[in-house]
Amino acid sequence: MIQLLKTITLVALSAVSLTASAQDLLANRAPSDRKLTDLKTIKIDNSSAFAKIDLHNPAGDIYSTWDHTSALIAPGALPPNYKVDLRGFAMPTPSRKITSKFGPRWGRQHKGLDIKVYIGDTIYAAFDGKVRIVKYNAGGWGYYVVLRHPNGLETLYGHLSKQLVKEDEIVRAGQPIGLGGNSGASTGSHLHFETRLLGTAINPALMFDFEAQDVTGDFYLVKSGTIEQTHLSSSQKGGSSHAGDVAVNNQSNRLSPAGETGKGSTIKAPVIAPAANEAPVSSTPTQEEGKTTKEVTYVVKDKDTPWRIATNHGITVEQLYKLNGLKQGSPIYTGQVLKCS
Repeated sequence: MIQLLKTITLVALSAVSLTASAQDLLANRAPSDRKLTDLKTIKIDNSSAFAKIDLHNPAGDIYSTWDHTSALIAPGALPPNYKVDLRGFAMPTPSRKITSKFGPRWGRQHKGLDIKVYIGDTIYAAFDGKVRIVKYNAGGWGYYVVLRHPNGLETLYGHLSKQLVKEDEIVRAGQPIGLGGNSGASTGSHLHFETRLLGTAINPALMFDFEAQDVTGDFYLVKSGTIEQTHLSSSQKGGSSHAGDVAVNNQSNRLSPAGETGKGSTIKAPVIAPAANEAPVSSTPTQEEGKTTKEVTYVVKDKDTPWRIATNHGITVEQLYKLNGLKQGSPIYTGQVLKCS
């Protein structure tokens, strides 16, 4: 009886051993192993691609300057069908409340979104990038920060109570860069948030959905060098007013102020626009229909452009040409005296 039990046990163990070997053989032949190998390869390639992004010179293929002088870059020609990569984003604030939208406001263009935040709230970098500007502007954004990102965008964060980064510092998406505040020309604590591409302001709402706390897609496509801006009612209230805001339209792959038809000269590379108070002006009284008004004139300096002069005097290029009896797109020269009002 004992010998019989031993024989049965050995047979059973052999069956188990054979079954296990058969299973191992089937597993080795399964196609899933090759799929897992492919997935691992893709993951390695992906991380390698991200490692190639140069945060020391973000978007250096489309920007020709890196300057700490001014947040406002004179608009330059945009590459046709430029794709802005919105992946790897972080929302600048968890606040979902927009207090003032992008578009005409108080007789001028509001070039960003105002989001309700409180003094001391943390403000975060929207993407990986490098800090270009950390400054204070009493008549505009107050304490503000400008970041440039590898996707081509520059983001501006205004009315901060404190700046937490320094110029030329490399930052990561979601990194604290400042604290919410009410500095500068502000009527209440909020964050003024701008998105610009080569100096041209794009409505942040086309890319950032603050109510949903998400971006609108993986990419934002600037079609054929044309930016479609959202035009809103000029009766909107709330938020703040900012010096230097100018309506910009881009037609036929060139950028020009509102009212210009695109026949003027094209700025091929972005340059830093001067502060509005740098333009020397002279005023002389004139008579017009029995009323006394002041005629403002300006002496053209080297490297001045019609767009720059018109912007500094709060008029459009079309108005500048009309005031001086010039044909649209006519060149200007150094020393020329232009009427600006």
